[in-house]
Amino acid sequence: MSPSSRLRTFVRSPYFPIWPATVALFLLSPLLARGSMEPSTIGGIIPFAAILAVASVGQTLVVQQRGLDLSIPGVISLATVIITLYPDGNDAVLPEALLLTLGACALSGLLSGLAVTRFGITPLIATLGVNALLVGTVLQLTGGTSKAIAAPLLDSLVFSKTGGVPNTVIVAVALIAGVAFIVRATRPGRRFVAVGSSPAAARAAGIPVRRYETSAYVASGLFGGIAGVLLAGYVGTPGLLAGEEYLLPSIAAVVLGGTSLSGGNGSVVATAVGALFLVQLDSIVRGMGAPASAQLIILGVIIALGMAVRRIDRQRLAIWRPLLGGR
Repeated sequence: MSPSSRLRTFVRSPYFPIWPATVALFLLSPLLARGSMEPSTIGGIIPFAAILAVASVGQTLVVQQRGLDLSIPGVISLATVIITLYPDGNDAVLPEALLLTLGACALSGLLSGLAVTRFGITPLIATLGVNALLVGTVLQLTGGTSKAIAAPLLDSLVFSKTGGVPNTVIVAVALIAGVAFIVRATRPGRRFVAVGSSPAAARAAGIPVRRYETSAYVASGLFGGIAGVLLAGYVGTPGLLAGEEYLLPSIAAVVLGGTSLSGGNGSVVATAVGALFLVQLDSIVRGMGAPASAQLIILGVIIALGMAVRRIDRQRLAIWRPLLGGR
């Protein structure tokens, strides 16, 4: 396929609109909220956009398998608690704490995956139940109070930059590029997409459907854990339930990125751009002096519109193409 053909295919894809929308948002930002494009402001939001992007990657993979992961808040909260509480400020045990954190988060994803694939529980109920279990674990570990502080080494690694680029962004880009390559260019990735598109057809082709569906939830738990570690290192003293703010944004980022809620194809790169869009939008809303409730309303509208648009029958729109100059 020639470069021009690839460009036309990309422009016609559902993943394209978020790119010009994000560019337009940044161009309009100074007009909507003074100071929203100052270097200090941009420097402050980029790490949080990277953290949201990492969490949203896992959500994208679950959505590609026709599911939805509502346990992300609990996973991120558990990760921030373990990575700060276990080392207790001691850099020497930080590697051990990191392995424990990511292992616990991957295990929570496995629990969700097994509940969906082995016991036939709907994804919403299964992940909501796992989220409640994780929140209860967080409260049990902390006694209901948040006092732990990130180890100095973690704070230094996450908060610093490499070549002028925040380390959070480097980690996010590496993870997103890795997932995008696996999904698009490897045999397991193509099988993963096939399972999401049609589990029945994939099963008939001899693909272990349950294994791929479960792996999506495990990956979501793992990426949620990484997001929690980055968040703990960046803020230093995360709140007790620091992950509560990431549920709706992670879903909205997937919707904005154009990943089909009916499963199959998706783009973690477009999801990451959607995360950047949302964080900048939040910065503008706050800069305009709007209450936090306004951001929740915006997120709800984005998700509702995204779900509605996906239900539109494209064949019905075909009759309007001649009037619009299309083919």
